[in-house]
Amino acid sequence: MTPRTFRFAQGALSLVALLAFVASTTFAQQVRFPSPSSGAVVKQTLGITDVTVTYSRPGVKGREVWGKLVPFNELWRTGANAATVLEVSDEVMIEGQKLPAGKYSLFTVPAQTGEWTLVINKNPNLGGTAGYKQEEDVFRAKVKAQMMPVSREWLEFSFEDLSDTAANLVLYWERLRLPIKMTVNTADLAFGKARTAVANGLGANIGFANYALQTGTNLDEAMKMIDASIAVQETYRNHVIKARLLEKSGKKADAVKFLEKGVTMGKAMKNAPFDLADNEKLLATWKSMK
Repeated sequence: MTPRTFRFAQGALSLVALLAFVASTTFAQQVRFPSPSSGAVVKQTLGITDVTVTYSRPGVKGREVWGKLVPFNELWRTGANAATVLEVSDEVMIEGQKLPAGKYSLFTVPAQTGEWTLVINKNPNLGGTAGYKQEEDVFRAKVKAQMMPVSREWLEFSFEDLSDTAANLVLYWERLRLPIKMTVNTADLAFGKARTAVANGLGANIGFANYALQTGTNLDEAMKMIDASIAVQETYRNHVIKARLLEKSGKKADAVKFLEKGVTMGKAMKNAPFDLADNEKLLATWKSMK
């Protein structure tokens, strides 16, 4: 073998070794292995606002948690691995503090007294508490921890006491229960977004009128919305809603006329509306009260 041939062979072997290393590294990166603290996501809609919590779930695993594994009076990522992330699609109030729409890190400072500190930080990309800066806090609030009679092995977030405008985001782990109060101004958000849609040329908003009926608010504005919808195209739905708005304002005779027309249109549809029978009964009731 000549020196040139030998050098070529050496180079070929080196290339093969390099390719094998790259292939094995790529393969290793593609293979997933279980984490001691599995990742989790919990999402809840409050009215029209989406609230999402992304976190990791450590287990008790026979350890003493509070004051040992999780020290008192120190910033805690409130989970494992990276910091827990809270995302809200609209402005919400958390423990009386305003939080604009966006993505944030959620920390807590556990306290032996039971009065913990909730910390919402504007940086959602933190590896636990590493890189945390207090000057980037959006706010801090006091929250009251509770002790439960039964222990939970795995840390968990859940949404409880739900309504269209509020919920408790509750942290459970070991025997701890930590409720965090959230409220949303759902009516103002919904009506505001509908007004913006109309202003942007998206047409009259039947949803606005229907929600106004449900809440008993903005009824005059709702009537204008439904009249604009009828002017564009008469449908079963906009006639039913206008009838209900008229009845709400005390104009029963006009309400009967619009509901009669709406029911007639509903009966003529290939697929009957889900609430057609209910509106037929309502029409009969209104007529009997003349």
